[in-house]
Amino acid sequence: MGDGLRLQKNYREALISYEKAIEYHPKDYWAWYKRGIILEELGRYEEAATSYENASTMQPNNYWSWYDRGCLCLEELKDYENAIFCLDRALDIYPNDYWAQYRKGEAYRFIEDYESAIACYDKAIEKRPQDYWAWYRRGDALRSWGKLEEALTDYQKALQSKPQDYWAWYQQGVILQQLQRYQEAIQCYQKSLEVEPEDGYAWYDRACCEAMLGNLEEAFNSLENAIEIDPEIYPELAQSNPDFDNLRSNPRFEKLSVTSDQFPKRL
Repeated sequence: MGDGLRLQKNYREALISYEKAIEYHPKDYWAWYKRGIILEELGRYEEAATSYENASTMQPNNYWSWYDRGCLCLEELKDYENAIFCLDRALDIYPNDYWAQYRKGEAYRFIEDYESAIACYDKAIEKRPQDYWAWYRRGDALRSWGKLEEALTDYQKALQSKPQDYWAWYQQGVILQQLQRYQEAIQCYQKSLEVEPEDGYAWYDRACCEAMLGNLEEAFNSLENAIEIDPEIYPELAQSNPDFDNLRSNPRFEKLSVTSDQFPKRL
C-alpha cells in the first residue's frame, strides 16, 4: 500500500503505511528504507538519515540505503565526512558504481581535500570517460587547488560531452583571465554568452578583459550590457575595479554610475 501511495506522491499517507509496517515487522529492511525516501521527500532530512541507517543495520550489504544516505548527507545535511563514510560502504558493495564514486569526489571537494577529490573523479571517469560531470567537477577541484592549466584541460574535456554548456565555457574564461590571456578569455566568454546572453557575469568579465587589452569601445559595450542586466551590482563593482582604470577619464564611464531607476533591470 505504501508503494502505491508513494507513486501517487501521497507522501504523508505513505509514511503512515510504512510506519505501520515497521510496527509489525521492526526488522523489515524495505520498510525502513522506503520510510527514508518518504521522509526525504517531506524535507525531514535528519529523520530520513536515521531511517536509512536503520535499514543498513538490517541489511548491511544492501547498496541502496548506504548510497541514498550518502547522497542525503552530501546534498542536504552538508555532513561531508558521513557522506564519504556511507559512499565508501556503497562502493564496497558495488566497486564500479560511477555515481557513488563521483559523489564521494564531491564530498572531498567540499572539505577542500582536492587530491582525494581528484582521485575519486579519476575512478569515476574510468567508468564513464565521456561523462560531463566528472570532468567538470575535476576542473573545479583543480582550479580551487591552484592548478589552472590542468583545470582548463578538464573543462575542455567536459565540453566534448556538452559543447553548449555555459559553465564550462565561462570557467575557462575566468581561468584565462587570471592567467592574463585576455583574448582567449574573451573568446570563451563569447561562447558562454551565445548560450546565456542574459548573464551579467560573463558580460562584466568580458568588459574587464577588453579594457585590459585597450579595446575601449568593446569594453564599454560589454560593461553596459552587464549593467543593463543588473544595475544594482555592476556600477559599484566597476567603480572599484582597477581593470577599468583606463576608462575612468572617459565621460562615458561616468554615465555608468547610475541608479537602478535610470538603468532599469532587464526582466
